Amino acid sequence: MAPQYTIVIPAYNESARIGRALAEVLRTLDEKHWNAEVLVVNDGSTDNTAAIVASFVAKDPRVRLLQNGANRGKGYSVRNGLLHGSGNIVMFTDADLSSPMPEAERLFAAIRDGADVAIGSRWLGTSRQTIHQPLYRQFFGRCFNLVTRMIMRLPFADTQCGFKAFRRGAALTIFRLQRIERWGFDPEILFIALKRGYNIKEVPVTWGHDERSRISYLRDGLKMLEELVYVRWNSLVGVYNRDVSDLAPERG
Repeated sequence: MAPQYTIVIPAYNESARIGRALAEVLRTLDEKHWNAEVLVVNDGSTDNTAAIVASFVAKDPRVRLLQNGANRGKGYSVRNGLLHGSGNIVMFTDADLSSPMPEAERLFAAIRDGADVAIGSRWLGTSRQTIHQPLYRQFFGRCFNLVTRMIMRLPFADTQCGFKAFRRGAALTIFRLQRIERWGFDPEILFIALKRGYNIKEVPVTWGHDERSRISYLRDGLKMLEELVYVRWNSLVGVYNRDVSDLAPERG
C-alpha cells in the first residue's frame, strides 16, 4: 500500500545526529500510526552518515537512502527526496529535529484543511520555542527575513524554518521548477508556490535551537541575497511559468 506521508531528511556529515533522528522519527510513526516512508538524502557525506542510514534500511522497510553522489546542497537534497517520495503528503525536516517530529501533525492538519503548502514558523507563537537562539542569531535571522519579504514579497513571518509539508501535486510542480540548490531555496519554493496560485498556510510549531547549526548569517546570508536576485530574474524571464509535465525528477 502506498504511504500516506513521505518524510525527507537531507543529510550532510550528520553521523552525530542521524541515528537519533531516525530513531525518533520511526518512534513517532509508530505512536501516531502514520503510514509513512522516510527518505534520507545523503549529500556526499565524507563521514559514516550513509552507513548509519543503511543500518536502519536493513532493519526497517520504511526507511530509504538516496545518494546525491557529490555535495550539492540542502536545496538539491530536499528536491531530490521530495520528487522521489510516494506519499500523498510530502514534507522535509532537518536532521537536528529542531521541530520535534510529532509537530508534523500540525502541518498535516493544515493540508487536510485545504492548504497546498504548510510551513512551520518559529516566529508565530514564539512561546513555543523551547531553546532560543543567541541574540545575535535572532537579530540576523529577523533582518534576513525582513529583507527576503521585501525583495520577494513573501507575506510570511518565517521563510527559513526547515519544516515544511506539501500536497504531492503541489510539490511535483514547485520542486521541478526550483533552481536554487543551497540555503536560499526556501524563499524560492515559497515564491514559486505563490506564483503558481497555491494556498500556503503558516503554522506555529514547537522549535528549539541547535547550537551545532552550520549556517553562517554573514557568509551564507550574502549568498542567499544573491540568490534572491536570481529568483527575481528567473521570474522575469518566465522560468517559473513553464509547463512541468515534461520535467522529470532528477536522479542523484
